[in-house]
Amino acid sequence: MLTIKDGKKILTTPVSAEDLKDIHIGDVVYLNGDLTTCRDVAHRRLVEEGRPLPVDVKDAAIFHAGPIIRPLEDDKFEMVSVGPTTSMRMEKFEYEFVQKSGVRVIVGKGGMGPNTERACKEFGAIHCVFPAGNAVVAATEVEEIVEAQWRDLGMPETLWHCHVNEFGPLIVSIDAEGRNLFEENKVIFNQRKDKAVEEICKHVGFIK
Repeated sequence: MLTIKDGKKILTTPVSAEDLKDIHIGDVVYLNGDLTTCRDVAHRRLVEEGRPLPVDVKDAAIFHAGPIIRPLEDDKFEMVSVGPTTSMRMEKFEYEFVQKSGVRVIVGKGGMGPNTERACKEFGAIHCVFPAGNAVVAATEVEEIVEAQWRDLGMPETLWHCHVNEFGPLIVSIDAEGRNLFEENKVIFNQRKDKAVEEICKHVGFIK
């Protein structure tokens, strides 16, 4: 579900393809509901080994992140810090991951490439960037750790299934049309760079 609150675009799980139609690259969104940390090994298990995820992420969100967790009593946990992992590490898996899992919102750090663009366009999903350096802030937006699966992978790679409230800000880097903010900006920035270099050369051409 997509709602507007105090000028904020807020996605609440379950998220549908229809909810993402009016969200475009460069938009800032926030997330309510289900968010599961999911990194390299979990992607490999699903895509390469064919092992189903023990957490249902269909129409929900995953976070490329390796959190720091504090164990509590009665098999409960507290999120201490949860900073984003570089999303490009998951790029080679992401098309098949989205196809098999049905995830709608992917959150991480930095851009992703053609596999993720194709997945977002074909299956109705988006990739968002959580600003780096705000891992403790992100942890405060985790209301509860509901469950922990695949604990044999260790703390960073465990699937930490969380409930979050206004998790963000999340900058949309790939939208459901397959547009890629990072790649489009590269073209614009290179054009600006070429013009700047040309202008600078006019003034320093005397330097040998």
